[in-house]
Amino acid sequence: MRRALALVLLIVGLGGCGLGSGSAKTGGVSLTVSRNFGAERLGHFDRSKVPGGETVMRLLQRDFEVQTRYGGGFVQEVDGIAGGRRSGRPVDWFFYVNGLEASQGAASRRITPGDRIWWDHHDWGAAMRVPAVVGSFPEPFKSGSEGKRFPTRIDCARDSAASCEEVRKRLDIAGVKVGGSSSIGQDAGPDTLRIVVGRWPEVRADPAVRLIERGPAVSGVFARFDRPGTRLDLLEPRGRVLSRLGAGTGLVAATRLSDQQPTWVVTGTDAVGVAAAAAAINEDRLRDHFALAIENGRGVSLPPPAVTP
Repeated sequence: MRRALALVLLIVGLGGCGLGSGSAKTGGVSLTVSRNFGAERLGHFDRSKVPGGETVMRLLQRDFEVQTRYGGGFVQEVDGIAGGRRSGRPVDWFFYVNGLEASQGAASRRITPGDRIWWDHHDWGAAMRVPAVVGSFPEPFKSGSEGKRFPTRIDCARDSAASCEEVRKRLDIAGVKVGGSSSIGQDAGPDTLRIVVGRWPEVRADPAVRLIERGPAVSGVFARFDRPGTRLDLLEPRGRVLSRLGAGTGLVAATRLSDQQPTWVVTGTDAVGVAAAAAAINEDRLRDHFALAIENGRGVSLPPPAVTP
């Protein structure tokens, strides 16, 4: 229990729950609350305006019954669903803004126009951190983080030109401007969002993408390719292999390397899988998914539910 508390305090942080002053901000803001890695949506609200100085915590409290601890900076319970342990496993509330795991407490994180806030209650035993998720697309590409927008770059494998162009078109439809492109493995610096596109044996040359091979405890992605890249193992919330997918499998996921902005990966076991993943870059397909595998054209949310022993 002490370990769980230390982790939550590290991620969520402490702070007051003040509203702050100022006039209402214009620009759409959305709030989604779910459980089990987005598998069960508990509520969703869109607001065209929010009060000046509005925080993530206060926005949550406007629409849900919230119990807090430690000075109001830690969400303990939302609508009766509490953090703690479930079936012997650690569970808690975590929040993401524009698809990025929060780096500060909800009571101190102020909202900016365009923000998509997502609270999820889930098991964190296999992954203490999930640094980035894909379920808030077209964020973070459209609005960035804390009011700062970042350039977007597509890193394309040599044999994946068609899929790279598909990703570019889908970003354009979503209102995202792509600033350029590069080959796999080129350094991006701390202020560039990247989408890496290609078959797994090629994209794994990228240091950020290669984190996925080390499992969810490192990457936050509940899927892992075998060394040849011909098979994708789907991992349930405890980190165990639930199923294995072969030819034609695609994956859309996001992770983050040290102080860089998130790196999205659009990949697959082969060209068919990469094309299927590229076709999934769509707000409706990605909504409420931490990551998405594609099997025979069908989306499989990651992580898939655990099987009770």
